[in-house]
Amino acid sequence: MGPVSGLVLFAVIWFMTFLIVLPIRVQTQGDVGEIVPGTHAGAPEVHNLKKKAWITTGVAAVIWAIVATIILSGMITLRDIDWFERMAPPSATDGTNG
Repeated sequence: MGPVSGLVLFAVIWFMTFLIVLPIRVQTQGDVGEIVPGTHAGAPEVHNLKKKAWITTGVAAVIWAIVATIILSGMITLRDIDWFERMAPPSATDGTNG
C-alpha cells in the first residue's frame, strides 16, 4: 500500500466513522424547547462538532492502523475474498501460494 492509497483509506474510514459519531448526543431545538421560527424542531441546537471531529480522528486512526496492518501483512489477500472465482488462476511467477 502506497502513501496515497493509505491516505485515501484513512479518509474513507474517517468519514464513515464521522457519520456514525455525528448523531450521538445531539440536542435538537425540540429537545431544548427553543424552536427558531422557520426551522424544523429536529434541527440541531447543540452539536459539538469540534469534539466529535477529534473523537472521530482518534477512532479512525486506530481502525486505520488495524486495517493497514492486515493489508500490509498479507493476512487477507484479494484472492481470499474472490468468492465467485472471477480472478485468473495464479501463475507460478506472481508470488502467491495458492
